[in-house]
Amino acid sequence: MVSAIKTQVIRIGNSQGIRIPKVLIEQCGLHSEVELAVQEDCLVVRPASRPREGWEEACIEMVKNGDDSLLDGAIATTWDNAEWEW
Repeated sequence: MVSAIKTQVIRIGNSQGIRIPKVLIEQCGLHSEVELAVQEDCLVVRPASRPREGWEEACIEMVKNGDDSLLDGAIATTWDNAEWEW
């Protein structure tokens, strides 16, 4: 495990950035996209969360437990009854 490493804040166009050493990138499991947050007086860089991460496993578990049915039944509308043709 690597402890603190000093680096420089550099100019990148109209912005500023930092170079993160490869060893820290690998240690944190960072890839092409990250999330930045400020916690108290610290800048936190973490791997970007994937909004649907784990959904496949959750769905498989739901099927196993029989929890994969609709919460409310089908509700037919006037259009469904009068216009829709099967």
